[in-house]
Amino acid sequence: MSETSKNPDPAQQPQEGAEGGTGTGHQLRSVHTSSVPEILDQLKSSLLVTTYQAGKVILLRNQDGVLNTHFRSFSKPMGLAVNGGRLAIGCSHDIWEFQNLPAAAQRIEPVGSHDAAFLPRNCHITGDVRIHEMAWVSRDPNESPELWFVNTAFSCLSVRSSEYSFEPVWKPKFISQLRSGDQCHLNGMAVRDGRVRYVTALGTTDTDGGWRENKRDGGVLIDVESDEVISRKLSMPHSPRWYRDQLWILHSGTGGFGRIDLETGKYEEITRLPGFTRGLTFAGNLALIGLSQVRESATFSGIPLCDELTERTCGVWVVDIETGATVGFVRFEDAVQEIFAVELLGGMIRPDLVTEDTALISCSYVLSDDALEQVSPEFRRVDSPGQK
Repeated sequence: MSETSKNPDPAQQPQEGAEGGTGTGHQLRSVHTSSVPEILDQLKSSLLVTTYQAGKVILLRNQDGVLNTHFRSFSKPMGLAVNGGRLAIGCSHDIWEFQNLPAAAQRIEPVGSHDAAFLPRNCHITGDVRIHEMAWVSRDPNESPELWFVNTAFSCLSVRSSEYSFEPVWKPKFISQLRSGDQCHLNGMAVRDGRVRYVTALGTTDTDGGWRENKRDGGVLIDVESDEVISRKLSMPHSPRWYRDQLWILHSGTGGFGRIDLETGKYEEITRLPGFTRGLTFAGNLALIGLSQVRESATFSGIPLCDELTERTCGVWVVDIETGATVGFVRFEDAVQEIFAVELLGGMIRPDLVTEDTALISCSYVLSDDALEQVSPEFRRVDSPGQK
């Protein structure tokens, strides 16, 4: 489904926009400040958001100054990885890969209104490894990038394998063996200089679910290269990112966003937001941060955020990283209560994620250059080498 919510003045209370239902009686609704579509317009980009709780991938797009929200259904989508025209989505027991075929975009209704179309290319079955963050990374600079992901169930970093469920490539030194016990709740990873360099975990325990005993402030940041913990006593940290020569992090248990001083390991807060912060990307001096409501549960009870805020918010907040000021937000209501990943699609103003248009999928092809030379010229719609 694709609907448009109302566009409030940022100086006023945002107005509600209805966006259809989930088929379960719950509504997909959002409100937003007018600054959000303006920012997407300035960036010539759109935004991808995953919500595993609602089972949706959400496309946020500027449409003539109004924010258009576009929902696609997946089974518990969490991690996102974008590499040019490649997109990977980590779900409950599989990884879906999509490829942008702009020629196919020209055939999506209304014709001529889309500038990108991500069509499915592969589905790899991992089993329930509780995939968290993902990234395309090259272990060898002379080879194509591999898809790395945080394998939370097995407390390790893994790469997608064409033969196996997954290929483990690193685990913290305090994890004695691989087993699907979620011993430390490894959850986030940061790429620096083309390599996975930092990860976050909610504890340093080696017993199944052991991190839950000290979730309030047992979180850590680990340097993958040295295998050393470089920051401790963090409250449920997520989404580490290396940006502008600094290491940024979400201090989720307090709703915080800040930096880690690599000399001291100290967390330096930039701002505190009205929700469980998880999902982070940057554009210029702006950080786009996912917020989740998080209900009182065994997982979240006892953390500072739940103690301090009785009303918590779900959405995407836009923050100036130099001042800490909020410059815009999208707030989801009713059906959408938790956000995991937030990712910009740079240079794609009106993309679509094609999952149910079997006619379009059936007549769109990706061919090698050699094969493409044998295709009748009138049958070609070439986007780039190797595509039709």
